[in-house]
Amino acid sequence: MTAPSKEVLRVTRLSAGYGPLTVLHDLDFTVHAGERIGLVGLNGHGKSTLFRAISGLTDWQRGSVQLSGHEIGGTRTQGAGRNTHRIVRLGLAHMPQGDAIFPGLSVAQHLDCGAYTRQAWRERVQRRDAVLKIFPPLSKLLDAPVGKLSGGERRMVSLARGLMVDAVLYLVDEPSLGLAPKISRAVMDALMRVDLQGGAMVIAEQNMSLLEGRCNRILGMHAGQLKGSA
Repeated sequence: MTAPSKEVLRVTRLSAGYGPLTVLHDLDFTVHAGERIGLVGLNGHGKSTLFRAISGLTDWQRGSVQLSGHEIGGTRTQGAGRNTHRIVRLGLAHMPQGDAIFPGLSVAQHLDCGAYTRQAWRERVQRRDAVLKIFPPLSKLLDAPVGKLSGGERRMVSLARGLMVDAVLYLVDEPSLGLAPKISRAVMDALMRVDLQGGAMVIAEQNMSLLEGRCNRILGMHAGQLKGSA
């Protein structure tokens, strides 16, 4: 009998929102080591809020969120982002939707920004080389200001920056947003080349066709609730 893989993330009865608005409603959600999970849903139905709640960035939340056995959730009514740096050090990499860039910085400077932990910073040159193997087009653009790159190149920079640390959980929010179909497929293929090294990845997308055949499971998000096997 094959032993079950370890749990990277366990979410139990998670509710979260902004001000008086409740976006997530008592979610239960488990992610195991080695999994790539697709999260599909229209804008406004809670995909980004789920990622933000895991990262401690919502206005308020209640319920349990465990990352590799460490409780990072609980009841919180204020202090969005107050504990996010600690959550990142436990092994979370959150790539928000959109480019999330600093236009005046170079590609190399953006990648270095992602080397947040002490170990990652000491190893930033080697880590940069590893990331460039996942996103080869960036190799010739290291000195280029990111604000002058194409939309697809900016998205690669934003995602590559999130890969500069050894995370146990990668949350990738809408990687294809605003990109042409061919570029979207290239970005998704690049994410499939990431060596999870015992970790896991959750990819939020509107385009299910980009996830089919690439993910272990695909879950639906509708009106703040998960549909499918969570």
